[in-house]
Amino acid sequence: MLMTFRWFGAGDPIPLAHIRQIPGVQGVVSALYNVPVGDAWPKGRLARLQDEIDAAGLRLAVVESIPVHEDIKLGRPTRDRLIANYCESIRIMGELGVSVLCYNFMPVFDWMRTDLEMRLPDGSSALAYDDAALGAWDLGLGTGDLPGWATVYGADELRALLAAYREVDAELLWDHLAYFLERVVPVAEESNVRMAIHPDDPPWSIFGLPRIICRSSDLERLLKLVDRPANGITFCTGSLGALPENDLPAMVRRLGPRIHFAHCRNVQITGVRRFHETPHPSALGGVGLRAVLAALRDTGFAGPMRPDHGRMIWGERGRPGYGLYDRALGATYLQGLWEGLEKR
Repeated sequence: MLMTFRWFGAGDPIPLAHIRQIPGVQGVVSALYNVPVGDAWPKGRLARLQDEIDAAGLRLAVVESIPVHEDIKLGRPTRDRLIANYCESIRIMGELGVSVLCYNFMPVFDWMRTDLEMRLPDGSSALAYDDAALGAWDLGLGTGDLPGWATVYGADELRALLAAYREVDAELLWDHLAYFLERVVPVAEESNVRMAIHPDDPPWSIFGLPRIICRSSDLERLLKLVDRPANGITFCTGSLGALPENDLPAMVRRLGPRIHFAHCRNVQITGVRRFHETPHPSALGGVGLRAVLAALRDTGFAGPMRPDHGRMIWGERGRPGYGLYDRALGATYLQGLWEGLEKR
């Protein structure tokens, strides 16, 4: 297992030097965040990012992510050109030796929360989601600027996209995902890059849009679309753990070697389609991370892992979910679990 930490580049308030000081963290998860969605990534720019990370005593272990253009998800005629660009970006990753690509196939909205600063009893703040609160959101204002999103849509753009998706149900979205993977996975395989789809977050439909990567059966179907080792999964315990029916350790044991990347965080379900994020330790939320890591170890997982969203603690301010201190605590907790499992 390779412990990693997400970094948002030069604009991230957390410097690489601080990440380097977290015990056991060896890899960085990052991306080129200012390349227009749909364009091929310039090799020189990715190489410069890689060099900057190397100079800090770390290595670029995962690209998260190369966003998938909405025209690909919608199956528009422009998708072949956009997929060709995507393939070129994967080739560039391979040439530079970056071997894992985390991506998602969520229509319009990336990960969604309705509260970025929910106050917890201990005085820290965390990300939270409440379906009832989402229903009160005024789509006429556009998407706003949520952290981690690749694209921000104005009111007119959002209205047009939502209208286009009225013609795309879940089965058609599956068809468009298959079309994408049939063309991208062989290139990834040739480039020694492993594709790792991220589950939908939250794992259910929002605003009437289809979301198709939510359950064990969805992940198994995904792997069968292009049944090759390069077509794999980012196993996100927070996304999948927000759906009570998901038995996370059992899912790991079924999916086994096709898990190429692990996002580890804890959530507490507080109602129907309502949850908030918590500190990483198993006892403080509803996700038994020890059991998940045991399943990962038993199935031979040796890939990158990162602490996912953290709380804001000790007066820290910054990008919601991506502060330094709580994620650093998460990294050390996860490593302690892993070490304990190795000594069983």
